[in-house]
Amino acid sequence: MESSDPVQTSDLAIEWSLLQNQFDSYEKFSLLIKLLSIGIFSTAYLLNKLEFFMLLILLTLWLQDAIWKTFQARIETRILQLEACASTHGGAQLSGSTVYQFNSQYLKNRPSAAGLIAEYARQAIKPTVAFPHVLLLLSLVFRLSF
Repeated sequence: MESSDPVQTSDLAIEWSLLQNQFDSYEKFSLLIKLLSIGIFSTAYLLNKLEFFMLLILLTLWLQDAIWKTFQARIETRILQLEACASTHGGAQLSGSTVYQFNSQYLKNRPSAAGLIAEYARQAIKPTVAFPHVLLLLSLVFRLSF
């Protein structure tokens, strides 16, 4: 197929649109995880129930946020590939593959268990993920220490 083929270009546009909507959805749910952390912490604080168990809950929510953002980053990788393909090749091909290859591409490059843990850790320390988790954890540790 030539790069000017309207069917191929349409497929590229459809895949990009679907992935972009999914990417935005992950962002919304990441924000909800952060808001849940703030709500749980605030409720525990107001009820004077800041205990060690609260630390575990906040750490769990932070990890869940990092996992969520890792899934989002995988979608971002494919979106960037599609955008590069659309701008340089007119949307016909992407590194020898065609559209609708998100899951196949992920399975080809899926990291080991240790690689997944490292990927989650990299997401967890990004400022947009770490906030507000670090602030809440520091507040809790400070409160538990005194």
